[in-house]
Amino acid sequence: MEQPEMIEETQEQKSAEGEQRYLTFWTASELYGIPISDVVQIISMQEITPLPDFPNYAKGVINLRGNIIPVIDMRIRLKKPEVEYTDNTCIIVTNIQDTYMGFIVDTVDQVTTIDPEDITPAPRVSKEVTNHYLTGIGQVNDKVVLILDLSKILTESEFKQVTETALQEEKDDSEN
Repeated sequence: MEQPEMIEETQEQKSAEGEQRYLTFWTASELYGIPISDVVQIISMQEITPLPDFPNYAKGVINLRGNIIPVIDMRIRLKKPEVEYTDNTCIIVTNIQDTYMGFIVDTVDQVTTIDPEDITPAPRVSKEVTNHYLTGIGQVNDKVVLILDLSKILTESEFKQVTETALQEEKDDSEN
């Protein structure tokens, strides 16, 4: 599989010792952050091919330079109301477990550095349950950033279902 073009950090963007770089984005009026190391590329919205038997949050697949990439709508996955896509809506392409996956977000905010001491642990949902994909809550100036682990946005079985269906679509396309 050909690798999509990587986002490259400039010298000024490279963080100092101990600091971590995050791509922040807005979804349903909430600011989220993911480690910049997880991001392959940010692309504008494009035609999404819906697939049968995909869960409602998995909108389908896109073809990015010959790579078939499953696309997840973050609003729906995070149980927020679905809205129509705008010119600001974009897809963050990531690499999870050696598989490319796209995440639709309302708009990308910025690449920022968050010091570890500015990140508090994710709150527990109950004594036994912690939000499994929220790794912490960061603060950047006056903004609160919910830090996500995208590899945990989908359960193992959901990840398998979405990626296997996308791989089958890629195989079918190459045979035609």
